[in-house]
Amino acid sequence: MRGVLVLLAMLVAQPALAASPVVTDKPVARIDGLIATAKGNTIVIQARGAVTGGGWKKPSLRPVKSTLPGDAHTIVVEFVAQPPTSNQAVIPGLMPVTATATVRTRKGIVSVRAISAVNEITTQILK
Repeated sequence: MRGVLVLLAMLVAQPALAASPVVTDKPVARIDGLIATAKGNTIVIQARGAVTGGGWKKPSLRPVKSTLPGDAHTIVVEFVAQPPTSNQAVIPGLMPVTATATVRTRKGIVSVRAISAVNEITTQILK
């Protein structure tokens, strides 16, 4: 009985661990440049853009399925990053970000379209 009380007292005395917030990727503010280059069976996609402030992490190009009929010969990617947490102090203003992705090509692909929060850019694939 005494051991149970001691264990209970120890558990109560420990600070509660706060659950870490789930951070989801959000589209970057804008895309400034997009380059796609064919290398063998893959396409290397490089994007430059900006986010709305400091503290953004892990910018990436996420492939998305397009339902537009004009995208049959286009790889569509979304330029995303992890925003800062709500309690994090950050620098306000546009901050540059870059991301690179390598995707497998398929027959008939001739262009890449990247989407951000406010704009999108389409480029031809360089050989």
